[in-house]
Amino acid sequence: MREYLLTLCITAAVTYLLTGPVRKFAIVAGAMPEIRARDVHREPTPRLGGIAMFFGLCAGLLVADHLTNLDKVFDSSNEPRALLSGAALIWLIGVLDDKFEIDALIKLGGQMIAAGVMVMQGLTILFLPIPGVGTVSLTQWQGTLLTVALVVITINAVNFVDGLDGLAAGMVCIAATAFFLYAYRIWYGYGIESAAPATLFAAILMGMCLGFLPHNMHPARIFMGDSGSMLIGLVLAAGAISMTGQVDPDALRLNLGSGRDATHAMLPVFIPLVMPLTIIAIPFADLVLAIVRRTWNGQSPFAADRGHLHHRLLEIGHSHSRAVLIMYFWSALIAFGAVAYSVHSASGMWVVLTIVALSFVGLVLLLLPRFTPHAPRWAQHLVPPRYRRRAAAADSAAGAEASEDEADPTPIPAGVNGATAIGARSRFTDRRKDKTFS
Repeated sequence: MREYLLTLCITAAVTYLLTGPVRKFAIVAGAMPEIRARDVHREPTPRLGGIAMFFGLCAGLLVADHLTNLDKVFDSSNEPRALLSGAALIWLIGVLDDKFEIDALIKLGGQMIAAGVMVMQGLTILFLPIPGVGTVSLTQWQGTLLTVALVVITINAVNFVDGLDGLAAGMVCIAATAFFLYAYRIWYGYGIESAAPATLFAAILMGMCLGFLPHNMHPARIFMGDSGSMLIGLVLAAGAISMTGQVDPDALRLNLGSGRDATHAMLPVFIPLVMPLTIIAIPFADLVLAIVRRTWNGQSPFAADRGHLHHRLLEIGHSHSRAVLIMYFWSALIAFGAVAYSVHSASGMWVVLTIVALSFVGLVLLLLPRFTPHAPRWAQHLVPPRYRRRAAAADSAAGAEASEDEADPTPIPAGVNGATAIGARSRFTDRRKDKTFS
């Protein structure tokens, strides 16, 4: 566990430290697109944040390759190299899209090629243990098609949900945390060495997201762009493929006693036979609804609009930060609920009841978009202004405005450099005019 935590910290540190210089590079390179109709931010924000995330991925893999226990993953498996090859290709396509806005079909082709590169190097689904049926071996073509479909759908699901500050990085970080706990349990608890690559991928993915989030929280200073969203989507899909298609349930059967127990223990990963629904259920639901909505309206499935789930949360009255936190809540509920169900098989009913209760809490939060909790009067100065009582805040604002009017009753004209009718910036005399008339 210590080596995984070290890898996570190194990945997060490299991503965090490189995001600042990458932001300056994006501004110089002109990777600051104009605000579109579907955007929710008000000022042009640089993209290309995926550059820092990619170098964080490389740093994490490099550190893991030199650690005592994790270097065995590189010796016994070619999956880390396959991940790096596919990630480099998808990252390059994303960088070009962030800069030049390439066509959607070209991006789709690049995603399929990146998935094919990973398949050629061994990162593919070999068999599917289906509950009630057993282990189903796949042919080479079946495994390739299923792997490519899983990668493409996961990448686009993460890319579709990347619409608010910190939303995609936070949701993927939550999913990676739940997946790491599950994969580490399979690897360390049951001694299944083939689960080690998936555990490593999840730890690195957590570091990439945690290192980028401080720069991407609202108001964001930089966006990850397609270079980042497609990258973390590919890493997430690679972990699911490694876990689903490489871990043999027969090895678990030796530890658990029966094939039924082994299949039940692997259930949270076998539920997504087509895609990792238990990991990215919210982005996938958004993806399906977007495709249905656009095709129903006679549009292309790749046509962008403002009908995503996070846009709907903003329309019903939720603030930017609250909409992001609600999406975090639902992602954590689904991901950790699946992991809890796999761990506590004997108390599955209690897990289900807990999930139902938390879902009710989530629905209540959705129905109260304008409710803002206020701190008691004695704690007014200890909390942010948004949680203070409106009366006190209004009185203080009125008092400040009255004092300004008494001090300078002359109306202040609006300027062009940010000055407004109530701003104090226009009170300073214009030195250029003084020099002109002197």
